[in-house]
Amino acid sequence: MTEPAHQHEHLDAVLAELAALEDPTMREANEARGDDHGVNLSRLRAIAKRLKTQQDLALALWDTADAAARLLALLICRPKAFEREQLDAMLRQARPPKVHDWLVNYVVKKSPHLETLRQVWMADSDPVVASAGWALTADRVVKQPEGLDLDHLLGVIEVEMAQAPDRLQWAMNTCLAQIGITHPGHRNRAIAIGERLRVLEDYPTSPGCTSPYAPVWIAEMVRRQDAS
Repeated sequence: MTEPAHQHEHLDAVLAELAALEDPTMREANEARGDDHGVNLSRLRAIAKRLKTQQDLALALWDTADAAARLLALLICRPKAFEREQLDAMLRQARPPKVHDWLVNYVVKKSPHLETLRQVWMADSDPVVASAGWALTADRVVKQPEGLDLDHLLGVIEVEMAQAPDRLQWAMNTCLAQIGITHPGHRNRAIAIGERLRVLEDYPTSPGCTSPYAPVWIAEMVRRQDAS
């Protein structure tokens, strides 16, 4: 079945609009983080707001493999419309960190296939795919911990986090911190693991921001909970 010609015109018009927003200085800054685009994200969000939800256009934008087009696709798609296999394939294609993060946070978290994908990705040998599984697990630790084996998760983190590649390490560390913050019974062990592994201890943190170093992060969030 071929798409109506006007859909292609629509896609071309949107791609032209994105191309016009390209800023070389912004691209340079983004590329240093692995994001190969130079589009201001608030302007991208404004386009998405105007387009509203359009699943067919979202799929066409995704298929271009262009990072900015994919970010826009994730804002105008219908998360519940994707099959599990589609989301799995998309995650494996989503190499730029921002595309990966938006796919996980804006689409997969709203999908009926969330839990299956979380488990499949956690066990994946590709560290970037596994990082999505850990990010979803960290989210579940906070929102729906029933059924999760927190002792087992802490054990895996203890053995694997120090050697894990950057993005996987970051997601594991987030999971470690969330276990410590939201589950007082596991807090001491979570802090002890963080102190022993010292992952992200020297991470540069802006004034007013909380360090991602788990023992400091846990202590600060618990202090805020107790204060409120």
